[in-house]
Amino acid sequence: MIFIKNLYEDYKDDIFYYLVSITHDSKLSEDLTSETFLAAIKSISKYKGKSDIKTWLFSIARYKWYEHLRKQKQEVSFDELFENYIEECDDLENRFYKKEMARRCLDILAKESERSADIVKMRINGFSYYEIAKKHGISENSAIVIDFRTKKKVRQILEKEGHYE
Repeated sequence: MIFIKNLYEDYKDDIFYYLVSITHDSKLSEDLTSETFLAAIKSISKYKGKSDIKTWLFSIARYKWYEHLRKQKQEVSFDELFENYIEECDDLENRFYKKEMARRCLDILAKESERSADIVKMRINGFSYYEIAKKHGISENSAIVIDFRTKKKVRQILEKEGHYE
């Protein structure tokens, strides 16, 4: 019980501000923060420690936001989802740059195999590796590896173009 309390205390603000940055709605972000920690508590036994716990919580938060959008049947553009998938930005200049990078990433992704591109796009859209693996008839580990390698390849191309250091 103490672990859960500490987890909440240590990360509630980070999760809340992350959600505000993608929802632009503090009330909704409060609700989603609560849902994020409830989901984390329910699935803490599934956390394997492969990533930082904060990263794990952020992915749950992002999934909760996507889930909320699906329930509300709101349309969110693929570009917007992709921008959030890459990284968060603060100011207008960075947002413009991020938008351009999202477009460039999609161009690069279009040159990948259909399966690799679809796996990355499914992750962007909030699907779990389990769901991706099931759709493509592969193991969860394979889905993780394909997603990782495809993103790594996109980053390497962007580095060669001078966008990443």
